[in-house]
Amino acid sequence: MVNFSRKFASTVALAALLALPASGARAVEISVTQWGASLYGIPFAVGMEEGHFKKAGIDITDIIGSAGGGTSVRNILASDTPYGEVATPAALAALKQGIDLVIVNSATHTVAESSLVTMPNSDIKGLEDLVGKKMSITSPKSTSEMVFLMELKAKGIDASKIQRIAAGGYTQGLTMLEQGAVSASVLIEPLSIIRKDNYRTVIRAKDILPPMTTSVGITTREFAAKNPEKIRAIIAGRRAAVKSIYADPTKAATIVAKVFKMEPGLTKVAVENMVGPNMWTEGEFNTKELNTIAEGLQLIGELDTIPDWSKIIDKSYLPADLQAKQ
Repeated sequence: MVNFSRKFASTVALAALLALPASGARAVEISVTQWGASLYGIPFAVGMEEGHFKKAGIDITDIIGSAGGGTSVRNILASDTPYGEVATPAALAALKQGIDLVIVNSATHTVAESSLVTMPNSDIKGLEDLVGKKMSITSPKSTSEMVFLMELKAKGIDASKIQRIAAGGYTQGLTMLEQGAVSASVLIEPLSIIRKDNYRTVIRAKDILPPMTTSVGITTREFAAKNPEKIRAIIAGRRAAVKSIYADPTKAATIVAKVFKMEPGLTKVAVENMVGPNMWTEGEFNTKELNTIAEGLQLIGELDTIPDWSKIIDKSYLPADLQAKQ
C-alpha cells in the first residue's frame, strides 16, 4: 500500500510538472480598463491568443475588465498580480490620493476613437455651431469632457458658451440626442461604427488633437520591487503583441472578434481605424505626449500643474531600447 501511494504521488507530481508551460511561465490574471468594450486592451487579446506572454515568461490567463476610472485601480490593487492598464487620468488621480503606485509603461497615445455626433438633419456642421446650445458628455471631469474642452481650445472657442450635460454614459447621451435634449453628443468606437447610420459626425478628435498618453500600465511599487521579472515579462509580451497587430491588422481583428465576441466585419474596421494613428505604443514614454494629456487634465480641474514625471514613472522595467526614448 505504501509503494502504491508513493507511485501515485509521483505520478501526480509528474503530471502537474508536465502541465506547466514549457517556458516556466506562471498563470496570472491582470486588469485592463474597458476590457471587451473598448480598443485599449487589444494587445492583451492578441498576446494571449498568439502566446506572446508565455514566450516572455508569464502566462496571462484572464483579464479583469472594468468601466474605467477608480474601479480599474481598485481591481488592480485587489489582484494577486497587481498590474493593469488604466486611463492616464485614473492613474494620476490615484497617485494624487496617496496610493503608492508607479507607472511602468505607456499603452495608448491617441484619442482617435473619440468623436462628436449629431442627428443627420441637424444644422450643426462644426464646433462653432454649438455656441449657445447644449451637448452631452459622459460625466463631469471625464475623458469625454477633457477631449471636448481640448477641441474647443484648439479651435479658439469659449467653452463657457456651450452647456455640457452629463448623460451618465455614451448610450445615454445618444438617447438625449435622439430626444432633442442636446444638439450633439460625444461618442467612442466601436459604438460609433455600430451606429454610424444613425448619426452624422461633426468632428473627429484625431483631426484636431495631437498625440497624448491616454492610458498607461501601473503597479504598486512594492510588487514591482519584489517581482521585476513579472513586470518586464508583461511589458515584453505586450510589446510583441503590438508589433503583431501592426504587422497583420486583419489577423488581429479576427482574434479580437473571437475574444471580445464582436461582429468580425465591425472589428476589422475598428482595428484598421486605430492602426492608422498608431493607437498602441510598445511601452515607451514620450514627454511631450505626457504633457499634452496633463494640459487636458488641467482644463477639467484634475491637475494644477504638469507632474514631475520622473517621480511617478519608472522606466527600468522597459527593454533597454525603449528606456532611451524621450
